[in-house]
Amino acid sequence: MSRAYRVSGCVITEHELEVPLDHANPDGRTVTVFARAVAADDEKTRPYLVFFQGGPGSESPRPILPLQPAFGKRALEDYTLLLLDQRGTGRSTPVGTLPGLSPEEQAEYLTHHRADAIVRDAEAFREHLGADRWSVLGQSFGGFCVTCYLSLAPEGLREAFITAGLPPLRRPTEDVYRETYAILRDRVAKFYARYPEDRDRLRRVFELVETNDVHTPSGDRLTVNRLRHLGNLLGMSTGAERLHYILERPPHSPGFLHEVDSPMGFARNPLYAIVHEACYADACVTNWAAERVMPDDFREDPTLLAGEMLYPWVFDEYGALAPLRDAAEILAQHEWPALYDPDVLADNEVRAAAAIWVHDMYVPRVFSEETAGRIKGLRPWITNEFEHDGLRKAADRVLGRLIDLANGRD
Repeated sequence: MSRAYRVSGCVITEHELEVPLDHANPDGRTVTVFARAVAADDEKTRPYLVFFQGGPGSESPRPILPLQPAFGKRALEDYTLLLLDQRGTGRSTPVGTLPGLSPEEQAEYLTHHRADAIVRDAEAFREHLGADRWSVLGQSFGGFCVTCYLSLAPEGLREAFITAGLPPLRRPTEDVYRETYAILRDRVAKFYARYPEDRDRLRRVFELVETNDVHTPSGDRLTVNRLRHLGNLLGMSTGAERLHYILERPPHSPGFLHEVDSPMGFARNPLYAIVHEACYADACVTNWAAERVMPDDFREDPTLLAGEMLYPWVFDEYGALAPLRDAAEILAQHEWPALYDPDVLADNEVRAAAAIWVHDMYVPRVFSEETAGRIKGLRPWITNEFEHDGLRKAADRVLGRLIDLANGRD
């Protein structure tokens, strides 16, 4: 199915494609995958640039035209932009609480929502649209998808761009969280140095929720655990200010309770909670890695906030996730297959460039640099100019720099 319309100097074409839930079983259950093409309305034919959104579990951005600030004008100068709603998100067959399935059936269904399945969906779209080769751009988890694409189906690619999303290769998931805890510790210390009064504010809120039955607008009880996830804000360029402005509100106020209800967006995107640790699992079992390697100081001092870490308790304390609790435990013990092929990456012939942000709180620089060195021909751009949301903040500059790097223009 496709539908096209014109708006603000662009032609937007919407596509829906039925694909196998399990690409290894093409005659089995199917899901729908949605993508939206955005092209300049000037009758000029341009190659596709497929955008893989961060997350995991988040749909592609919706184009607000004129197209800014998510991508700026540069993308449409050189490409027709294809915004892919990764399976389980947006207008693709969504993942909610999966009612009517046993925990085992839920878990089996959810195993098909990692980067490898998303890449196979993209290849099905490429064939459907009649594209010989196309370019891909991945932000954060989207970069994991692009790296997987370079491993699984490089024959479909003419260029590959990654921002804040070069994943570790063949490392146990524990390595990722040990590094992100260290980064987070430094980030939290800088936050309290900027806003020293906020540590005491937070302690008072912790005392309040431990001694009173405080509920959020969703109806869930507010807990210290849930409040700690506010630390996830600190990885973005405006995160420290956003966190400060939340904490300055009276803790019983509607504004405060609304802000702290779901800082990780679990109710809106439950798939994120289910597959976050799994998105790092390159031929390993995760077994709640973030919980197992939590440093002692984080266990003892709740004002050392949590970042992008997922813990077993989220399926108990967030009502929206409770129906997936048993499935999550099954997946935590699941032996995940490999996502990347180091030998294929070592022989890569696709033009590629990656932006690595020095202070990235979510995708550690040390592993991104390590991976960059293992992908033949990939040109890294390593800078401290941006936080994790650099593409969103300076789309034209970031994408333009990557295009130049990939094509040998320094």
